[in-house]
Amino acid sequence: MALLHSLPIAAILLLIGFLHIAGVQSIGVCYGTNGNNLPSVADTINLYKQNGIGGLRIYDATTDVFDVLRGSNIDVIVDVPNDKLQDLANPDTANDWVQRNIVPYPDVNFKYVAVGNEVYPGNTGTDYALTALQNVHAALSAANKGGIKASTATFSFVLDNTYPPNNGVFKDEAKSLMEPIVQFLAQNNLPLLANIYPYFGRNSAPLSFSLFSDTPQNPVGYQNMFDAMLDSMYAAVEKAGGSNVQIVVSESGWPSDGGQDASPENAATYYQNLIQHVKGNPGTPMKPGIAIETYLFAMFDENEKNGDATEQHFGLFSPDQSPKYQLSFN
Repeated sequence: MALLHSLPIAAILLLIGFLHIAGVQSIGVCYGTNGNNLPSVADTINLYKQNGIGGLRIYDATTDVFDVLRGSNIDVIVDVPNDKLQDLANPDTANDWVQRNIVPYPDVNFKYVAVGNEVYPGNTGTDYALTALQNVHAALSAANKGGIKASTATFSFVLDNTYPPNNGVFKDEAKSLMEPIVQFLAQNNLPLLANIYPYFGRNSAPLSFSLFSDTPQNPVGYQNMFDAMLDSMYAAVEKAGGSNVQIVVSESGWPSDGGQDASPENAATYYQNLIQHVKGNPGTPMKPGIAIETYLFAMFDENEKNGDATEQHFGLFSPDQSPKYQLSFN
């Protein structure tokens, strides 16, 4: 602070501009609610504030969460669940969704609407994903909320030929879904949200490569699995006509129990190194200098989450609000 006071105004403005370009930014955390022992909404949002967590992703429009977020500076991603995509393929329903869930909250910092999460051919809502996305985008614009970006949250399962990362392409069976979505995003200057999980994508790669613990570059110029997976997505997006589409990492995490290499020690290492990586060294080999906006998964362990055993152990905090790891979000 004393340094800033000693600098001329022009130098301070230059420094602020450099920090913005370099991508110094807050880290977001996803707020999952699949547990029967979780803190109240008010206590949860206070925990975000107390820890300087600058972003939140919620997986459905939840007005009691929005009520507590009023007046905060927390950026918000709000999802449209996959089972509602068919409904929002109707323009009137999409307009109603925006009028009910966005317009009444001018003092909530909505940043993105994720229209569907990890949609894939054959899964719920997939046939309606693009139309729902287009309708939500149009409804936001009609409500003078064009600053809120509509998108969808995809995942690495849509990709093929991911090594080396610049060979990444959408799988043949996913192209009819992803290519029109990418082209719509490109035409409207919208980002793509992507869930990036080195824990699930590591295959035969060394554990240290997944945990940001390697120092030497691998033969194709990567020092960690996270950047490699993100650039694989960028490569596929560019091939689909989205060279101007920025990717927001809408989920990334490491479980503390329930599977191979799932331990508190590995999870702590992953989260600590991921935060340091995206805040201190912006960009990837394919996108140097481009900030990696990132949301960690998730706020709490969720004891009612379905799926593999690991799914219940991604929390940064225990349900009693005690931190599982020593993390500095800002």
